[in-house]
Amino acid sequence: MASSFQEIIVETPAPRVTRITLNRPQAMNAYTTRLCEELVEALDAYLRDDEQRALILTGAGKGFCSGGDVSGADEEHGALMKAQLSHGREMRDGMHKVILALSRLDKPVIAAVNGAAVAGGLTLALSCDMRIGAQSAKLGDTSGRFGLLPDEGGAWLFPRAMGLDRALKMTLLAETYSAEEALALGLLTEVVPDADVQARALALAETLAKRAPLAVRLAKSMMLRGRDMSLEQSLGDAALSVMIANPSKDVREGVKAFFEKREPEFKGE
Repeated sequence: MASSFQEIIVETPAPRVTRITLNRPQAMNAYTTRLCEELVEALDAYLRDDEQRALILTGAGKGFCSGGDVSGADEEHGALMKAQLSHGREMRDGMHKVILALSRLDKPVIAAVNGAAVAGGLTLALSCDMRIGAQSAKLGDTSGRFGLLPDEGGAWLFPRAMGLDRALKMTLLAETYSAEEALALGLLTEVVPDADVQARALALAETLAKRAPLAVRLAKSMMLRGRDMSLEQSLGDAALSVMIANPSKDVREGVKAFFEKREPEFKGE
């Protein structure tokens, strides 16, 4: 992947695992126009690289992502705001592209929520498949404090994660929650001690990277599509998907490894 990123760090902490770190710790990793552009590029590179099978998304320093940068430090954002219809364009070309890129990934993405994930930062975390939260993490929607909206995708994601009534309460009252409260509300998948959040996310990613990649990608795609299908339509989708997975070399390898009492070596074939 490109090494010229300024506001994110992309690395491979383990075989077949990519980690993207939002790297604006001085601003609690608030996103900027540039950060969004770099993140979309890195996500596209991950999607296209079949050797990379699991992704971790996290933040540098003490925060995961505090939403959009409202400090005025984003000069590209300031220039964009002078253009006609600029606010809508800003969203479409910025965080909307990031959220859509994540939603279209058929490979697993784990959010290592190492600190505050609020407003657009919570939307970013909820766009990942699993969220491992540090004990000290805070999650919620603070956009209302500024008279802003859950416009990065929160209006779609929040009710699906926690129910409409709780999502409305969180957004309209600008509430934030502890990691344990967020776990109970469905905003986090697991909560671990602060010192363990990166290690737990990496261990989970390594486990996923060892699974049969065809099955992983198809299973994720089936579940994502299934949200907008009837049961009958989902079963029809499953019948088509098994025509890809079941005849694969990976299935034969999985069965063979089971009887030979060893770990399978899946190749995505």
